[in-house]
Amino acid sequence: MTTETTEGRIEGRDAEAFLRFVERFASVLADSGWPRMPARVFVCLLAVDSGRRTAAELAETLRVSPAAISGAVRYLTQVNLLSREREPGSRRDVYRVHDDIWYEAAVRKDRALTRWEASLREGIAVLGPDTPAGRRMTETLEFFEFVQGELPGMLDRWREVRDRLRAEISRSS
Repeated sequence: MTTETTEGRIEGRDAEAFLRFVERFASVLADSGWPRMPARVFVCLLAVDSGRRTAAELAETLRVSPAAISGAVRYLTQVNLLSREREPGSRRDVYRVHDDIWYEAAVRKDRALTRWEASLREGIAVLGPDTPAGRRMTETLEFFEFVQGELPGMLDRWREVRDRLRAEISRSS
């Protein structure tokens, strides 16, 4: 399966418009701290209908070297933003972004908050709770505890919204 199905087209879309969108969204992610090439690969996978591409297809679509794709997909798999799958009967890997990727990222962030809270408690004990640094650590800990307390309810509400959206899309299809 090639990404560019006809000259100047990607999945039936204008290739240049597609690439401009990928670059703009990737720039927004890069401005937020994402590495540039992983941002481009991630957005490309979000933007293709299947959410799946081989490394060669990604390189062709993004007009970059296979080495650039290799580093980007390695980073994205390490941070659990995409998965690597093997097509039956093939030796080629396919990289996939899942539909619920942001939900899953939020769930993982919840686990990270637990680890951060433990470190902050240690820092408060070391610095002393009544020192300026200890008070900053305490406020940071309180913030993380607040976010972690709110996150499960927020994720539950999101699942309800998502299910409603999916039902509406199914009815209109």
